[in-house]
Amino acid sequence: MKNLFIKNFGCQMNLYDAGRILALLQKSHGLTQVSTPEMADLVIFNTCHIREKAEEKLFSELGRVRKLVRRRADGGRVVFAVGGCVGQAEGEEIFRRAPYVDLVFGPQNYHELPMMLDQLAGGHDKIFAANATATDKFDHLPQTGQSGPVASVTIQEGCNRFCSYCVVPHTRGQEWSRPVADVLEEIAVCLANGAVEIQLLGQNVTSYGALDESGTANDLALLIRRVALLDSCKRIRFVTSHPADMTDDLVDIFSEIPQLCPCVHLPIQSGSDAILQAMERGHNVDHYRTWANKLRRAHPDMTLASDFIVGFPGETEDDFNQTMALIEEIRFDHAYSFVFSPRPGTRAATMEPQIPLEMGRQRLARLQEKLNQVQLENNRQQVGKREEILVEKRSRMGQGLMSGRTRGNRWVNFPATDERIGQWVEVEIIEGLPNSLKGRL
Repeated sequence: MKNLFIKNFGCQMNLYDAGRILALLQKSHGLTQVSTPEMADLVIFNTCHIREKAEEKLFSELGRVRKLVRRRADGGRVVFAVGGCVGQAEGEEIFRRAPYVDLVFGPQNYHELPMMLDQLAGGHDKIFAANATATDKFDHLPQTGQSGPVASVTIQEGCNRFCSYCVVPHTRGQEWSRPVADVLEEIAVCLANGAVEIQLLGQNVTSYGALDESGTANDLALLIRRVALLDSCKRIRFVTSHPADMTDDLVDIFSEIPQLCPCVHLPIQSGSDAILQAMERGHNVDHYRTWANKLRRAHPDMTLASDFIVGFPGETEDDFNQTMALIEEIRFDHAYSFVFSPRPGTRAATMEPQIPLEMGRQRLARLQEKLNQVQLENNRQQVGKREEILVEKRSRMGQGLMSGRTRGNRWVNFPATDERIGQWVEVEIIEGLPNSLKGRL
């Protein structure tokens, strides 16, 4: 076994996990990452279970890739593995529907991959690792750090909120925070590898709480203060937050720490108190509005992002209109939006009345039209501003453009060459587009 292909689905934490899996298997088995499954001896699907039809997307992609692998000229054996949240949720059902899969594991088990691969090589037929406890995973992973100008570091996993629609507590387990020293050590490695921007990741990152080497309890605000003291750390971001776990100290540091970028992803899901209660979110609209206002007072350039679910069981037209009104009031700079999809094992899956899918889709279209309108208006207000941009990558738009983000997390595309990647540049914003900005050096 020499080559590894990883197909990644879903959130930024899955992307982080995929990087740790690669580093782990490079160390344990000397594997090299390849860009196509036809070249691989080990194919891993690192999955997400949050949205509708996640399982069907997985099995469709499994079938497609298997056909490609069968065409390998050398005819060698390829090991198929399914990891991530679908692996945790579906377990041995994956073997039934895709009998050619050799290994299934969850997001808290990937540190055991070297052992599991050795067991397969020793004659084991199928292996399913079902443990959902994060507390020892990081102790078994090699000390590594991402390379490149921007690095993400997981500081917290799982969630104790048990929102009625959400599978995260079932697939990622209960909340667990990494020790402060471990987090700072990984960040130091990332900085040594050339990173200048650090993004702190968590399913519910605002619930972070762990002890440092002196026994002092650190919340997210204190951890950010400590990260800001590290040499060469120029920018800090964090995602994803929960309104019920916000604190005044976390708001205040936006005006105190220059490295902390003024952008917060703070999902509300609905503008109706009745729906928020049915979702068991643990906050209401006024509570959310209070934090949004505090954040914007803390920094004049604060940008707010959010998540919305429409068509939740029992959602009336009035509930939906309250969500539309909140969008107009808060003027979100960015948002993710979805039609409710019942996830097996969640309370919302059996709630009544279920909203017809077509009605949910119609509401989603109206919601997205409003969100896009507000986002475009916000982006057009950026024209004429000068922004310090960290050049991160080639633009997906091509045309000799490079991409980087403002401190407020808006993507800017501008003419430049690959040599600029990792450099700081000053860019004048010349056009506001629906999903990005256009600039010039």
